[in-house]
Formats: sequence, structure tokens, C-alpha cells
Amino acid sequence: MTSFFEQFMSPSLLGIPLMAIAFIIPSLFFPSPATRWLTNRLLTLQNFFIVRFTSQLLLPINKGGHKWALILTSLMIYLISLNILGLLPYTFTPTTQLSLNLGFAVPLWLATVLMGLRNQPTAALGHLLPEGTPGPLIPVLIIIETISLFIRPLALGVRLTANLTAGHLLMQLIATAAFVLLSSMPTVAILTTIVLFLLTLLEVAVAMIQAYVFVLLMSLYLQENV
Repeated sequence: MTSFFEQFMSPSLLGIPLMAIAFIIPSLFFPSPATRWLTNRLLTLQNFFIVRFTSQLLLPINKGGHKWALILTSLMIYLISLNILGLLPYTFTPTTQLSLNLGFAVPLWLATVLMGLRNQPTAALGHLLPEGTPGPLIPVLIIIETISLFIRPLALGVRLTANLTAGHLLMQLIATAAFVLLSSMPTVAILTTIVLFLLTLLEVAVAMIQAYVFVLLMSLYLQENV
């Protein structure tokens, strides 16, 4: 690679983009539920975490928002899988692409807004103007709240992209430093490798936390409109 940022370019083979492979691979790592009464330990553990996460996510949401349980849980598992698989060597992380993250954020955000305008238009429009606002400030606050409403999906996509991109770039910089220092200063190289190992553990946590934050914020937007 001639640049550290080339690791974030979409991979291609003979001019054919390989993004579809990166999208399909996560589904291969999760076992499908069986029709048997007794399943294996892996399926039981997987179902336990999915049920616990879904119940915690939907706890503050009204009954009308429980229809989104499948979408939000599936999105959470998919994002975690993509983020963690992207930490493996010779792999590509699709969630470092802003276009993909906006493709997740914009339709779901727009669906929550349209659902709020359809089911409770008065309450949905009431979010644009806080109660008890002085008269001269009403036009300014409406403009500010409208801008903040439309900037939500952009903030979701940029947050996920920036965190993963910064972590991957920092890992590559530290790994390059450890490799270069190995011949001249072995002790410093060993210390740098330890830092790289700790940073890798941190990135695994960041990969899971950022997926959770993405889905959690989407559930908060849903909560305002149901």
C-alpha cells in the first residue's frame, strides 16, 4: 500500500467489487435455530443474548415500537459482526465507508419520522418548538430544531465511520512502528507490540459498543415517534 488510507478502499478483483462478499460473510458465522426441542449450547447462548438485548432495548419504548424488534436486533448483530470481522488480517471493514453507514441510518431515521407524522402529527411537530418559548425566539428555535432533526442520520453515520476508521488507522500506525523498530530497538518494539495488543482489545470493545450505540440512538429516535 502506498498510503495508510488505502486499507479503507473498497476491495475489487479484476475490476469486480467484492463488497457483496463482505456483506454475506457475517451470516455464515451464526447458527440457524433448529426445530428440535433441545438445541446445542451455542444456539442456547446465542438465543439468550438476543433475548436479553432485545428486552433491554425495547424496555423504554411504547408497545407500538415493539414491531421494530426484529429490525433493530438484526441490525445490532449485523453491525457487530461486520465490525469485529474487519479486525482480522487481510479483511475489509464495510462500516468504515460513510455511504454504507448512511444507507443504514437514513432509511431507518426517515421511517421513524414518517411514522411519527402519521400516527401523532401534533406531538411530532411539537418537538420542533419547546414549550414556554418566548415569542421572538420561536422562528429561530424552529430553524435550529429542524436542522438538528435532519442532522441526526448524518451524525449516526459519521460517528460509526469515524470511530472505526480512527481505530484501524491507529492500529496500523502502531504495527508499522513496531515492525520498523524491531531491528534497531527490540525492547521498544516489544513494548510497542504490547500496546498494539491492548489497542486490539480496545478495538474489539469499540466495535461492539459502536454497534450498540448506533442501534440505541435509533431506538431513542423511534421512542420519540411512537
